[in-house]
Amino acid sequence: MRKLENLSPQPLWKYFEDICQVPRPSKKEEKIRAFLLEFAAKNGLEALTDEIGNVLIRKPATPGKENVPTVILQSHMDMVCEKNSDKVFNFDTDAIVPIIDGDWVKADGTTLGSDDGIGIAAQMAVLTTTDIAHGPIECLVTVDEETGLSGAFALQPGFLTGKVLINLDSEDDGELFIGCAGGIDTLGTLTVEKEKTPGKSFGMKIMVKGLMGGHSGDDIHKGRGNAVKILTRFLWKAVRQFGVRIAEFDGGNLRNAIAREAWATVIVPNVQKEQLVAEINMFSADVEFEYERTEPNLVVDQSSVAVPSKVLTQASQERLLNLLYGCPHGVLEMSTRMKDMVETSTNLASVKFVDDTQILITTSQRSEIESRKYFASEMVRSVFELAGAEVKNSDGYPGWTPNPGSPILKVAVDSYERLFNDKPIVRSIHAGLECGLFLQKYPGLDMVSIGPTIRGAHSPDERINIHTVERFWNHLVDMLETLS
Repeated sequence: MRKLENLSPQPLWKYFEDICQVPRPSKKEEKIRAFLLEFAAKNGLEALTDEIGNVLIRKPATPGKENVPTVILQSHMDMVCEKNSDKVFNFDTDAIVPIIDGDWVKADGTTLGSDDGIGIAAQMAVLTTTDIAHGPIECLVTVDEETGLSGAFALQPGFLTGKVLINLDSEDDGELFIGCAGGIDTLGTLTVEKEKTPGKSFGMKIMVKGLMGGHSGDDIHKGRGNAVKILTRFLWKAVRQFGVRIAEFDGGNLRNAIAREAWATVIVPNVQKEQLVAEINMFSADVEFEYERTEPNLVVDQSSVAVPSKVLTQASQERLLNLLYGCPHGVLEMSTRMKDMVETSTNLASVKFVDDTQILITTSQRSEIESRKYFASEMVRSVFELAGAEVKNSDGYPGWTPNPGSPILKVAVDSYERLFNDKPIVRSIHAGLECGLFLQKYPGLDMVSIGPTIRGAHSPDERINIHTVERFWNHLVDMLETLS
C-alpha cells in the first residue's frame, strides 16, 4: 500500500514515493539512472546520457508553443545516506520508507532523500502532465552532487540547448535563490619533530566540546565558536605561561563543517599543574561568557592522562600554534549585492596528526565572487607558508554571482506574488549549488533556484513540509505557463 497516495499534488507525490524505492547513494547512481531512462522510454520521451552518467530527458512543446524558448529543469539524482546508529539499513539495496508525521514527510530512521528526490519527482510530473501549456522542456538530472559535484563538473557544452534554467534543489519555501558561493579547499601539511618528554611532568588532556558546529556555508555567520581556534587560543598562552608541551592535537572533522570539538594531550611541569588547572577553569568561564548567546553548551575541560613518551619540540609547537592562531576563520566580507548575505568566508575545519612527523590542517574558502575566493585562499596560504607548511589546493568550484536584474527572477517573483499574495525573499546562498558550474559551461544561462521547505537535510532528521510541496508545484507550473 502506498503511504503518500492521499497527498496533493499527485502525481508528484507518487513519483517521489517511486523514487524512494530506488537506491541512489552518491557515486552509485546506476539504479536511479536506469529508472529514469525506463520512465522516459515508457512515456515516449527522448532521453540522453553523457559520459559521466548525467541524464537529459526532453519533452516537446505543447501545440502552438513550438517557438517558445526551451526551459531547463534541473535536479540531482544522488542522496546523502545517513541513518541512526540503531537502524539496520543498507542504502545500496534497501528502499527508503516514507512516513507522514503531521505536516511533514520523513523517513524511518534514515535520510529521506527529498534532497533532491522531490526535484526529480517534479520533473517527472512535468514530463507526463497533459494540462500545462509550455514550450520545449529539457530535464537535466546530474550525478554525484552531494560528494563532489562531479556531474556538473563533467557537463559538456552542447548537451543542453535551453537558455533558461530552473534549479529545483532549494530548501526554503518563499525564498528564491539567484546566487551561491564558489569554494576551494586549502590544505597545509606541517612537518614537525618530537623529542623525549622532560622529566617531572604531569600528563593532561585538554578538551573543548559542546559546540554547535554547523555547515561552513550556511552557519558561518551565526557567531558560533570554532573548537580548534578556542583550544589554540588557550594553548598559545599556556605554553608561554606554564611551560606546557604538546604531544597531540586533534580537532574538527569534515572540511565543510565548523569544528565542534578539539583536544590536545599535553604535559606540564609538576610544579605548575595546579596553576594550569586553575587557568583552564578561568579560561572556560571567559569563553562561556563570550559565547553565552550562541554556544550555551560550550565547555573547556581537562582530565589527567598518562605522561606521553614524546612531545613536540618547542620550535615545532611554536610553528603549529602560530599557524593555527594566525589562520583566519569566519566571515571575511559581507555582500554588497545582497543585503545581509555573506560574500566571502574561510573555515578552519580540522587539524589531524598524519603520523609523528606530519600534521594536516584542512581549511575551506567560499565566495560568490571568484577573485575573492582565491584571495581568501591565498590569505590562508600565506599563513601556512610563514609557518613552513607545504600547501595544496583542491580544484575548487565556481560561484554564481547574483544578478538582481535576471529575467527569470522577475518571472519567479511575479508568479509567486500573484499566486500567494506575498513577496518572496530573493537571496544568495553561501553554500555551493551546481548553478555556478553550469554558468561556467553555458555563460548565457539565466537561472533561478526554487524548492519546498526541507529541514534536517543530510541527517536522519530530514523531513519535507507537505503544504510547501503543493506551493512549490503550483509555482513551477505557473512559471512554465508564464514563460510560454
